[in-house]
Amino acid sequence: MGAGVIAMRTLRVGCRASPLSLAQTEEILDRLRPAHPGRRFLVVPVTTGGDRRKEAPLLSLGRGAFAKEIETALLDGEIDFAVHSAKDIPSRLPEGLTLATFGERRDARDVIVSPSGETLARMPRGSRLGTSSPRRTAQIAALRSDVRVVPIRGNVGTRVAKAKGPDYDCVVLAAAGLLRLGMEDEITEYLPPSACTPDVGQGALAVEARSDDGEVMALLSAADHPPTTLAVTAERAFLARIGGGCQVPVAAYARLVGGSLRLSTMAALPDGSRLFRIDLECDPADPELAGRRAAERLIASGAAGIVTPGAAP
Repeated sequence: MGAGVIAMRTLRVGCRASPLSLAQTEEILDRLRPAHPGRRFLVVPVTTGGDRRKEAPLLSLGRGAFAKEIETALLDGEIDFAVHSAKDIPSRLPEGLTLATFGERRDARDVIVSPSGETLARMPRGSRLGTSSPRRTAQIAALRSDVRVVPIRGNVGTRVAKAKGPDYDCVVLAAAGLLRLGMEDEITEYLPPSACTPDVGQGALAVEARSDDGEVMALLSAADHPPTTLAVTAERAFLARIGGGCQVPVAAYARLVGGSLRLSTMAALPDGSRLFRIDLECDPADPELAGRRAAERLIASGAAGIVTPGAAP
């Protein structure tokens, strides 16, 4: 009797309270429910420190600001697993937690949302481009130093609405978020990774669990998307090796091309005045080694002068 009750316990799923986070959680549950038809799942929205500090610059928050409270709830047993945007997870996890699986990645590119229909190349000098991402700011500045970057916060819908208001001419967002919310018609231009390298884990979903909860770990395997897991594992290994802390924008984007794992990586000063890129093709059999090698190649290319290798971002 006891074993049966445990097997069918309702599982509480933690996530941020934003529309995008709720949509991402349903995407994972859409994979889990058919695999476990008798199981009940209860979504538990959690307000994170990053959500509360709406006016704080992202640079001051650091990676992990949108995950810490959710991880605390997981460690305290208030939830059974959590669904995150993979880009929100630091390279080092709290003791007792693990990334059990990665859900399928959507388009990892950054996009321009411009009510006037202007692409980045055609924008008039002095155009006000909204982003609070140091990574995007550095790469945009390297491409168009005459465009004025203006900080912006808020969920996807809020930022799209602000793009249509008086304070911005356009905004930069992740394609995946707009696609998941059915807002692809708002996209003016997709920025190629060669011009704006996506963030580590961008577009992918990370499912986090307690490492000692074997039942949940086994159940979550139904949501795993192996190509995404391979790519994000390499990107996170890059992040752990390159360091950079919270002050230096770094990025990595991995994908399977033929039989190779191709990594595009970037490190820059926040103002874009120094920017380094390295593309590398590796054996997909060891994605962690591939990520570390990509970081070492980028460091050797000159990025050693601006990053702090091994500093946990």
